[in-house]
Amino acid sequence: MSGQPTDLAELERPILELEAQIRALEMDPAKTKEKDKLRKKADKLKAEVFSSITDWQRTQLARHPRRPYSLDYIERICDSFEEIHGDRNFGDDSAIVAGLAWIDGTPLMVIGLQKGRDTKQKILRNFGMPKPEGYRKALRMMKLAEKFHRPILCLIDTPGAYPGLDAEERGQAEAIARNLLEMAKLKVPVVSVVIGEGGSGGALALGVANRVLMMEFAIYSVITPEGCASILWKDASQAPAAAAALKLTAPHLLEAGLIDGVIPEPLGGAHGNWDQAAVLVKEAVKAAFAELEGLDAQGLRDDRYEKFAKMGAFTS
Repeated sequence: MSGQPTDLAELERPILELEAQIRALEMDPAKTKEKDKLRKKADKLKAEVFSSITDWQRTQLARHPRRPYSLDYIERICDSFEEIHGDRNFGDDSAIVAGLAWIDGTPLMVIGLQKGRDTKQKILRNFGMPKPEGYRKALRMMKLAEKFHRPILCLIDTPGAYPGLDAEERGQAEAIARNLLEMAKLKVPVVSVVIGEGGSGGALALGVANRVLMMEFAIYSVITPEGCASILWKDASQAPAAAAALKLTAPHLLEAGLIDGVIPEPLGGAHGNWDQAAVLVKEAVKAAFAELEGLDAQGLRDDRYEKFAKMGAFTS
């Protein structure tokens, strides 16, 4: 769309205005035809707007405050979920939730990076940025899953690992590196889904999987657009240009062979329909695990190794 605003909020405003009108007509049966007409108009506008958004607008969508987080998906795709806490070393990091779950009767381990919505939850979840004890908790859950032959599902949504002094003192880099090493050797199937932000090593610590999937409007990158712009141009306001250069969106990453599939989102993005988004995630996850069913422990390791070994391009 030529001349469209760069800010997602401006882009969404006419859609939100139509949806507000639709909600106002919900309680009046006499307005059914008018309501249906407005809904069709809203759907058409969504299709037009979201078919041509920029990489920066996709980044804003990945960070949308109403976007479903890991626990929102777990609630909708799992028959039951029993959360397990702590790393048995330092403490429990609420930026990572993990536990035993069942999907359509199939047992598995689910590990998710979790953000908060209100101020209290954001502080509790450390804005979705894990500390070393979070990654060590995740690794403990992976080893537990391996012991009991349960597949592992990782839900990725973080701006990155917490960079604070206390995290560095407790071995942040080592904890992430250990996860990369140990995930590569796991003897059970691993599927990772980037549901929102996939930021740098903080995301990759849950991303060494047999199948890596991304939601349609998620992002996955070595650095945030703002961070990239600050380094390259000494100006964080150049983030839209950095987002385009990083090629951090699902279509770009699929084309580059860095992910295995893109999960479509409901019209207008996952934040508009959590239930439908969860159905799409569940179908994709089940299909990914089904692809891995015939592989034994060594086959799963080999599959993982070959997947990551062939990434990248070399020029002479």
